[in-house]
Amino acid sequence: MRKSIALLVWFVAACAFADDEKVEIIMSTAEGDIVIELAMQDAPITASNFLSLVDGGHLDGGMFYRTVSPENDNGTPPISVIQGGLGDASEAFETVAHETTETTGILHEDGVISMARGEPGTASTEFFICIGDQPALDFGGNRNTDQLGFAAFGRVVDGMDVVKAVHSSPSDTPVDDAYFKGQILENPVLIQQVTRKIKLQSNP
Repeated sequence: MRKSIALLVWFVAACAFADDEKVEIIMSTAEGDIVIELAMQDAPITASNFLSLVDGGHLDGGMFYRTVSPENDNGTPPISVIQGGLGDASEAFETVAHETTETTGILHEDGVISMARGEPGTASTEFFICIGDQPALDFGGNRNTDQLGFAAFGRVVDGMDVVKAVHSSPSDTPVDDAYFKGQILENPVLIQQVTRKIKLQSNP
C-alpha cells in the first residue's frame, strides 16, 4: 500500500511538470557544480522521484562515494561511472518502480544520470553518472543477469569536468565485499546542496 501511494504521488508530480520545457537542477559539490537536466516527460517516474528528493532537501549532505572504471571494475562488461547518494540512509526512503531504457528511450551515454539498484524496483536515492557511453547498462545489456538495465532519467549539461575529477579520485578504501574492491573513494566528495536551477524570465 505504501509503495502504491508513493507511486501515485510521483505520477501526479510527473503530470504537474509535463508541460515544462526542461527542469534543471544544480548539484553543488566540494569539487564544483554539476548541472543536470531531468527528463520529466520521458522518464516521469524516475525523474519525479529524484526531483522530490531535491525539493525535500534530502540529497543535501549526501556524497559521491564510488568510482568505477575498466581498471578497477569487478563486474562484466566493464563500465565507467561515479556513484553517489545517501548510502545507508537510503533505507528510510520508498523504492520506485523500475523504468527501463526500452520504455524511456534514454540510453546510458556520456553524462547520463541513472538510478543504482539491486533487484528491479529497488532504486530509491542512489544514483550514478556515466563517463563515456555504457550500453551494457541499457535494457538488454549484460551488466545484470536480468538484462533489464538501469533507469536513466537525465543528463549532465554542465560540469562534466567535476564528474571526471571525482572519477579519477583515489579509491583504495578497504572493503569487506570483494565486488567493491578498489572502487570506494578514500575521501568521498560531499554533495553540499542540490537545488532547482531558477529559470530567468525574459522581458516582454
